[in-house]
Amino acid sequence: MSLLLFGSISANPRAPLSLLSNRNLTKTMSAQPKRRAAENGETGIDPGLTTLISNGEDLGPIVRHAFEAGKPEALLHQLRNIVKQKEVEIEELCKLHYEDFIIAVDELRGVLVDAEELKIMLSGENLRLQEVASSLLSKLEELLELYSIKKNVAEAIKALKVCVQVSNLCLTCNNHISDGRFHPALKTLNLIEKDYLHKIPIKALRRVIEKQVPAIKFHIEKKVTSEFNDWLVKVRSTAREIGQMSIGQASSARQRDEEMRVRQREAEEQSRSKVGECVYTLDVEQTDEDSVLEFDLTPVYRAHHIYTILGIEERFRDYYYNNRMMQLNLDLQISTAQPFLESHQPFFAQIAGFFIVEDRVLRTAGGLLSETQVETIWDTALAKMTSILENQFSSMDTASHLLLIKDFVTLLGSTLRRCGYRVTPLLEVLDNSRDKYHELLLDECRKQMTDILSNDSFEQMVIRKEYEYNMNVLSFHLQASDAVPVFPYVAPFSSSVPDSCRMIRSFIDDSVSYLSYGGHINFYDVVKKYLDKLLIEVLNQSLLNMIHGGSLGVTQAMQIAANIAVFERACDLFLWQAAQRCGVPVRLIERPHAGLAAKAVLKASQNAAFNALVNLVNTKLDDYMALINNINWIADEPPQSGNECMNELVVYLETLLSSAQQILPLEALYKLITGALDHISDSVVTAFLSDNIKRFTLSAVIGIDSDLKKLETFAEESFYDTGLSDLKKDRSLKDCLVESRQLINLLLSNQPENFMNPVIRQKNYGALDYKKVASICEKFKDSPDRLFGSLSNRNAKTNARKKSMDMLKKRLKDFN
Repeated sequence: MSLLLFGSISANPRAPLSLLSNRNLTKTMSAQPKRRAAENGETGIDPGLTTLISNGEDLGPIVRHAFEAGKPEALLHQLRNIVKQKEVEIEELCKLHYEDFIIAVDELRGVLVDAEELKIMLSGENLRLQEVASSLLSKLEELLELYSIKKNVAEAIKALKVCVQVSNLCLTCNNHISDGRFHPALKTLNLIEKDYLHKIPIKALRRVIEKQVPAIKFHIEKKVTSEFNDWLVKVRSTAREIGQMSIGQASSARQRDEEMRVRQREAEEQSRSKVGECVYTLDVEQTDEDSVLEFDLTPVYRAHHIYTILGIEERFRDYYYNNRMMQLNLDLQISTAQPFLESHQPFFAQIAGFFIVEDRVLRTAGGLLSETQVETIWDTALAKMTSILENQFSSMDTASHLLLIKDFVTLLGSTLRRCGYRVTPLLEVLDNSRDKYHELLLDECRKQMTDILSNDSFEQMVIRKEYEYNMNVLSFHLQASDAVPVFPYVAPFSSSVPDSCRMIRSFIDDSVSYLSYGGHINFYDVVKKYLDKLLIEVLNQSLLNMIHGGSLGVTQAMQIAANIAVFERACDLFLWQAAQRCGVPVRLIERPHAGLAAKAVLKASQNAAFNALVNLVNTKLDDYMALINNINWIADEPPQSGNECMNELVVYLETLLSSAQQILPLEALYKLITGALDHISDSVVTAFLSDNIKRFTLSAVIGIDSDLKKLETFAEESFYDTGLSDLKKDRSLKDCLVESRQLINLLLSNQPENFMNPVIRQKNYGALDYKKVASICEKFKDSPDRLFGSLSNRNAKTNARKKSMDMLKKRLKDFN
């Protein structure tokens, strides 16, 4: 039994070696068998196999290898040798430590007895301990169960807290959605998704929430889309009001600018007339236009923001752009139910409101629209508007209608230009229609001018009130002096002059109104061109038609000539008014060659009017001079007080002069009277040359001499009484009768043959023609015995004159 115990100890190298009394025991036991085996010649044991067995390692691979190699006997032999070797080692070891081993066994037996006693004691103690601990074990089990319940409750509470928090967030989200606060609702949803959804311990609840989150997001998307759609409807209905309000602001701003220019023009007028000091003031009204143009874009901002949070911002951009484009296409459809003149203002106001909203969205909606998109929308609208305007303008036949539309379009352009839109093509359409507008305006003025002239009696205006004077004279600077006249005041022009001036001023205003606030900065030259056209083609042509119409009397022709003179002087006024309305400095229109071409044309028309007047006067004079053929050219005695026809002629001339003096300026009056006297003088000479007069006597010549003296007296008195002498002309009125006077003087001369003396002829008969004198002298058949039988005491003198006349006739015949 001791051998087995030792064998078991040596067989397990990991067994405790404290049972051995000496550390060297192992070395001795291992050394002695080796020596003994060497001595016995047992050298067939494999050292490696021995090592493996000593280390207690697995011999399975070696056994398997031996069998696979077909040498199990060798392995078995090796194992047997190892067993024998170990037995020898055990024997040697037992022999060497026999006493110690006996002692150890004795001690081991004592230990076994102690152990048995201890086992019995422990068993009793164990029984007593179990009896005592049985109650404690039941309590411990209860305690452990309570600990388990506590843990479960804690976990349940923790799970319930998460569920309560999620439920509260869901309730908050629902409240936000109910109140329309979609942004905090989405923030709450994002919080649930990111921080709580994966913590929810209840799978059913987690699945419900996972299912409802997308549904709630879709609900919010539909809700904001619905609000945005409502906004689209509302903004389209209010766009017209927005556009009208903005265009009204542009109109007010234009009105303020115009009032400032009016004050400046008034100051310039005062400076021009040197009345008082000019004080320039600039009144600037601060207006908060944005406060007036407030409109609600909250649904747009909200929808854009919500779509951005939902990660579908691009979808909303496309949705917004497409819907607004559809609305614009509807707005660009003009109404066929009413004329464009009536519908153009709401039409353009709607478009203005649309693009004002788009500009505000571009600037404030955080990238909802790009500038390229807005430009594309505007280009679409611009092309459509220009096409509509071109078509409408081409079919219009009333200038005021075209002006009304143009004015509103320029306000539209001014409104949208402030928002940064390009309006040049729109203004180019207006500019391209300016010729048609002015042609329509000229046609209307032509009709007005025809009415003005047809309603004019061509009598001098009689102004009885000061306001009439201010309205018809001062307002057009037609006054002769700055002093207010005594009323009633007789103007040197007829009623057509102030009426025409009003028409011209209205034309200037209409022309400036059309050309201003457009693409041209300086449009004065254009206004001047059309003003020239008005004065030449309308005013001047209408006056010429009246002049050449053949229905005017002398007084009417005289008044037209006076009116033309007024118009000619007023050309500078018209040009000044045009410059004022265009804002051009006066110094520019006072430069050389800066005047109107119409001034020279009216000057020529004035000459035509004078010629027509002179022709009418001459025609009337011819009626009086025709009576000279009825006088007795072969009378024996001269008429006592001249010929009656010449007395009537002088009365007519006095009447003509009186009328002309009130109407015509001195220069024109001079031309008229000198022309009339020249015609009378020519008529007298022509009467002597007439084929109807075969001969005349000295008595007839004496009668005509008497008539001529009346005319000369009239001419000389009129020359000074009318102030024509102040003109410092080289030729007086009396000089107009010089040819007839020299003829009569020659016929009454005692020595008519002196006519052939160059010195005398140059001095006394320079206006007479040789041929005319020769023809007239041939008709001078004065016979002393027949004509001057009662003047026998003067026969000698008569014979001498007759001889001299005969000598003149002979010499003239020889000269011819």
